[in-house]
Amino acid sequence: MTEVQVAQRGKGALRVFNEAGVLAAADVHVALRLGALGGEAAEEALLATALAVRAVRSGSVCLDLSRIREITVDESAAAEGVDLEALPWPEDADVLAALRRSPLVIGGDAGPLRPLRLVDTDDGGLLYLEKYFRQEQTIRRVLDERALGHPAVDEDRLRAGLAELFAGAAAPDRQRIAAAVAATHRTAVIAGGPGTGKTHTVARVLALLVAGHGDGLRIGLAAPTGKAAARLQEAVREQAEEVKLPAGLAAMTLHRMLGWQRVGASRYRYNAGNHLPYDVVVVDETSMVSLTMMCRLLEALRPDARLVLVGDPDQLTSVDAGAVLADLVARPVTGTENPVLARVVGADLDAADDRDEAALSAGERDRLRGGVVRLSRGRRFGGEIARLAVAVRDGDEDAVMAILRSGAEEVSFVAPDDLAALRSDVVTTAASVTVAAAAGDAVAALRAAESHRLLCAHRDGPFGAAWWARSSMEWIGAATGTRLDPDRWYVGQPLLVTANDHEVRIYNGDTGVVVDRGDGELVAAFARGEEPLLLHPSRLSAVQTVYAMTIHRSQGSQYDTVSVVLPGEDSSLLTRELLYTAITRARGHVRIVGDEASVRAGVRRRVLRASGLRRG
Repeated sequence: MTEVQVAQRGKGALRVFNEAGVLAAADVHVALRLGALGGEAAEEALLATALAVRAVRSGSVCLDLSRIREITVDESAAAEGVDLEALPWPEDADVLAALRRSPLVIGGDAGPLRPLRLVDTDDGGLLYLEKYFRQEQTIRRVLDERALGHPAVDEDRLRAGLAELFAGAAAPDRQRIAAAVAATHRTAVIAGGPGTGKTHTVARVLALLVAGHGDGLRIGLAAPTGKAAARLQEAVREQAEEVKLPAGLAAMTLHRMLGWQRVGASRYRYNAGNHLPYDVVVVDETSMVSLTMMCRLLEALRPDARLVLVGDPDQLTSVDAGAVLADLVARPVTGTENPVLARVVGADLDAADDRDEAALSAGERDRLRGGVVRLSRGRRFGGEIARLAVAVRDGDEDAVMAILRSGAEEVSFVAPDDLAALRSDVVTTAASVTVAAAAGDAVAALRAAESHRLLCAHRDGPFGAAWWARSSMEWIGAATGTRLDPDRWYVGQPLLVTANDHEVRIYNGDTGVVVDRGDGELVAAFARGEEPLLLHPSRLSAVQTVYAMTIHRSQGSQYDTVSVVLPGEDSSLLTRELLYTAITRARGHVRIVGDEASVRAGVRRRVLRASGLRRG
């Protein structure tokens, strides 16, 4: 168990909250440093500052001052059963009053330093670190400016293109609506769960734009991770000939698209003063894009370039601060209705429900003004996985339990001590990967690695990925008679990249396999479209052996079978978004390992990420 690190300089409430695990030592150090630089000594203001730092570290953009008691503790403190109610929480009014007079907010005699921004809303105060306030304002400004008008469109050509690309589709066809939205707006958000046809729609959006602007249209495809970029590239190329797209379209990470550079006045080559050279930019897996990265992307876009953001707003959000996709889907609509849209897909907009597709609600029709459309018809996996995901997303505990206990072929629910099927899947998958890797077939090895994945909510402890990875290695060792050593390279070793390495083009969250190229030469293979990226293991600076991974790490990936180990019901990490993300990683079967109390607790608990973006 990891012990809470205590900042020795922390006193009073800072010390108490640090020792309880609510604040990390780093949160306290930053608050005290800012207080010393800005001339702030009030305990309420320093505590709020530390909580604002913690909020960003926990994924929020700001601290919602009306909900500071609703925060959760770190894993180690949660395991100790810390009583949050017993902590010396200050009164909300006292915190707000201290911040209104704080030199960290309004400036003071110590100098112009004002690292905090206090924003009043109808629902209460929001406390930002200034950097994140500015980034949020940049996103808001750029999106509002892009919504002021609409791009010129050849209406007859667009109508003909939609008729050709979506021939035979009955109304209402949300994919056709989404394609029309992207063709008639500078910014489009195509939201939907796995298997709803997002990349299918993207290929047709690009086909419409190419038909309207010619083969000279400059297209940029990107995603937050290398693996997600490889999947986007593969999906688009598979459809290129069918929809008449240029051959060889390539996708890349957002870091690479923006031109990350180690030195220079700007972190990225492309920025507000040097725009990206694309006429249209498509970003897949946008739910994983942080506030900072979205800010950098929007700054780097030409004002007249089209932007298509694609993703699932119900998934877990970025590991870094922000839930930008969910905010964009939920924020108040700006901009005026484009009459061209209604003229080219009016039948879809006015159609009633059919057997496969839900009609657009009044609210959904209004959101089309902002370029936001949600796909709803699942096409990838079986009915029970889709129904389970929807029940979790909607917070329907009873429906979730009924599906888990239905005996359906696509879903299984087992007790924590019923591990025979899980053990079999782990051993069988490892054997298949090793056979392909020993034969030097990197593509087959990577494909075999996707036949099963063990997912956990925690990193550490009895419900954590590290514990289950060790158990998996013991199972594999017992089955093969060979002990696996995670401290050396071996054929069939599954790898997880834990930090971005731009120089060798591997990124945090990428997964790979160690393959024998012949004569005992080992290389690490990572999926990159049609041809895997091969690297000598010595070039890998931040990787680990991965027989189990956290659900966060699994985003952007798909597996034939997914086994999900649930923690106890009191775990603050067990949320609706976590369950939904885990379930929707599965193509054919999802296995939940846990008890009913944990499932119900996870369905009830929501991720709370404070942000001002969705407030308009």
